[in-house]
Amino acid sequence: MTSTVNIHIDGQPLSVQAGSSVAAALAATPTGCSRLSVGGEPRAPFCGMGICHECRVTIDGRRQLACQTVCQSGMRITTGTATHRP
Repeated sequence: MTSTVNIHIDGQPLSVQAGSSVAAALAATPTGCSRLSVGGEPRAPFCGMGICHECRVTIDGRRQLACQTVCQSGMRITTGTATHRP
């Protein structure tokens, strides 16, 4: 049996496999985006190892890299892309 944790991304509840990165959880959302560029274009995790910083999100009020953060039960993740419509 696989255990899961419950998180919220931009206010929407999501159950993910325990041990998943926040970047993997973002990939399970409709847009897969982590943030918007200065020009308003959607950005998504890219390198997966913390070098590119494309996966910056706010987790429980702190800016963090989604690819370097493991999902914990109750996490509240804000991407800043809520106004973007694919």
